[in-house]
Formats: sequence, C-alpha cells, structure tokens
Amino acid sequence: MRIISGKARGTKLYTLEGNNTRPTLDRVKESLFNIIQSKLEGKVFLDLFSGSGAVGLEAVSRNAKKAILCDNNKEAISIIKKNASKTHLEELVDIYNTTFEKLIKNILDEKIDIIYIDPPYATNYTIEAIKLLIKYDLIADDGIVILETDDEQKIMKQLQNINIKIINKRKYGRAHLIFLQKN
Repeated sequence: MRIISGKARGTKLYTLEGNNTRPTLDRVKESLFNIIQSKLEGKVFLDLFSGSGAVGLEAVSRNAKKAILCDNNKEAISIIKKNASKTHLEELVDIYNTTFEKLIKNILDEKIDIIYIDPPYATNYTIEAIKLLIKYDLIADDGIVILETDDEQKIMKQLQNINIKIINKRKYGRAHLIFLQKN
C-alpha cells in the first residue's frame, strides 16, 4: 500500500497485521481520487474508519486542506501516526482514537466537505454514521459522502429512508463505492 499521487507520492505505508482491518485496494483508492480530485483542493476530508490512514493521507497529499482520521483501534492509531510521520503530512491531519459516534457527537465542530465511510463490512455502522452526520448537520452544503461496501443492495435499501441522494456508484471487484450528497 502506498500514497498514489501528490506531495507524498510513492511513499509506502505501514499496515496493520491480521484480518481485523481491510485496507482499501490501491486501484479502488486511485479510482476514488480520480473521481473526487477536482473537488479536493482546500477541503476538509474525514476518513471515519481510518485503519492505516491511507485514504485520509492520500487526500492531504493531493491538496486537501486537512484530513480528520478516526479509528477506535489503538494499534490502528499507532500505524496512522507512523504513516503521517513517514509521509511528512502530520501537520495536515487530526487523529482521533475514538468511536465514530463520539467523534460525530462530541468532537467535530465544523462542516465536512468530503466524508469517506468504510467500516467493517458486517456492521450497520455506515447507516448509523450517515444518520448522525445528518442529525448533527456536519455535511457541508456541497459536501460529498462516499461509502465503501461489499453489499450494495443492503446499503441501497437502507438509504431509502434517509434524506440523502445518490449521485454516483462504482464497482471494483467486491468493493462498491456509493457517492452521496444532501438533498
């Protein structure tokens, strides 16, 4: 896993050992950033289930104003800090070792331009996170929410009851990216 483009291009990243996290594949990450690149410069990027921090670090490497990286796993936070240091992007990231609920309810105090949600696949965290972000009015007016899932049908069904619109969908092998905006 590496930073694909920008200031830290080519930097190899540390990853977590074991099967507790599932890193976003470089080809999925590259496609994601090709889609959002024109909307990224000077924006605040939230990587809600950060794992190694690769997605958020890619965002600041490509000129996002800052990235907020959140994970509740202490080992993940340690890897994120090592990766931020290795890429020399630590000044551009805020790192939180907490749950997504606590981050949204108690810590975030600004509207977020681009939100990336890639929780463990077998959870309902995606929909819970979207509902909280809407409830606490944390999505910028022209903000984008990007979901990564392996069960597009389940997510699409759950999204029907939420006041948010689907603006794009992409499939990369098992991974689906769903792009959303506020109604």
